[in-house]
Amino acid sequence: MSALSLAAAKQMLRDHGARRIYAKALAPNDNSKNQVYLGGDFEVLQVIPGGEPVPGVSGTHGEPIFKSALTFSWLDDEGRAFPAPAAQLILYPQYPEVRMSGFLRGAQWAPNDVLTVRDKGRVLLLGVTATDQILGIAAGAATSLAHEIRALGDLPTIGVLLDLGVPGGLSAKETTHELLRRVDAISKKGWIESWRLLPDGSRAPCTGSNCGGVTLESELGILANGRAEPDFLGWEVKSATVANLSQPRIGTVTLMTPEPTGGFYRSEGVEAFVRRFGYPDKLGRPKRLNFGGIHKFGVTHASTGLRLTVNGFDVESETLVRADGALELLDPTGIVAASWSFSPLLAHWNSKHAHAAYVPSVRRNHPSRSYAYGASTLLAEGTSFLSFLLAVVRGAVYYDPGIKLETTDTGTRTKRRSQWRISGRELGTLYRSFGWYSAVNTARS
Repeated sequence: MSALSLAAAKQMLRDHGARRIYAKALAPNDNSKNQVYLGGDFEVLQVIPGGEPVPGVSGTHGEPIFKSALTFSWLDDEGRAFPAPAAQLILYPQYPEVRMSGFLRGAQWAPNDVLTVRDKGRVLLLGVTATDQILGIAAGAATSLAHEIRALGDLPTIGVLLDLGVPGGLSAKETTHELLRRVDAISKKGWIESWRLLPDGSRAPCTGSNCGGVTLESELGILANGRAEPDFLGWEVKSATVANLSQPRIGTVTLMTPEPTGGFYRSEGVEAFVRRFGYPDKLGRPKRLNFGGIHKFGVTHASTGLRLTVNGFDVESETLVRADGALELLDPTGIVAASWSFSPLLAHWNSKHAHAAYVPSVRRNHPSRSYAYGASTLLAEGTSFLSFLLAVVRGAVYYDPGIKLETTDTGTRTKRRSQWRISGRELGTLYRSFGWYSAVNTARS
């Protein structure tokens, strides 16, 4: 790799489909024996995507760990890709920290001379594609690539990774500026009739309850696809309804909507669940049972009789003590009505929220459904699954379902909606960096 410049290495990664590129100066302990340290919390999992974490234990004391398989390939100096089938991330929640291991085993070619030694000054480049493949380039301390990376200076970081930006040569700071510029242009349009962008580039009306977000995404050139991944230059863009665009105050935010993975809900089905734990419609609508209301940690809900707990998370030490734990809704006898295992929750959380942009919006219904958007955007960066769990046990994040069972002349029908939500006042507790920004003032406004 001695002949590669940083520009050539980045172009090589982009030629293989990398959408974001990160760099790490390797410490002596960063090698195939001791693994490569990626960060002192779980934040890095949002930018180095792996498979759904598998819970396990490690060491003589049975400490909890998660292992997440990577689709990883090394690039040689000619740009050829060599899969490393054993590459994986290992999550150690008790510290917490994340390490990469198995990255040399089974590869037909790999930078063994760089990653089996303890030399100072070595570097690692990682590219991430749209299909969650990871591409690696490693270089020894004396190479021009290593010299250039060590000389980069002050750049945004995710864990211990330097963020080198996105395709087109945009740095992380430039992607933020571009997002704010585009939002500013959208805000200047005033009222925008509700619409959605189709795959062929044409427009179609939008009539659903989520059209504020869909119209914003369409204006940004984003197809509405429901995938849990960043939308615009690595940013997850959300429309946030407010009462006043000039003085926006973010209301309740839905963080994610995963279905339960265990408990009575899964074993007996949603209809049996609502019949057992639901209640008659409070507006008096006949033949309808509901299961709803805000369920907060440690509080028994008056209508459902269920209490939200976190099994496997020690509240006093604020550490995860069981990798196979779960968020659970318990009835007074201890029966698990519904549960959400840590592993799929962790995977879902890590696919979102690393860079979240909340754009304030207002709606009018006449003469047609239309939306207007604010020029200032609430930018939130740096979170982890442990931050989410802490927010749950502190009562900031709560379960707020909208599940119903209706009896009709032809049978029964159900509606499922499991939501984990947070008040806009509490959003800052989830993030390392949090504030209002605009195109004309990229400092906090």
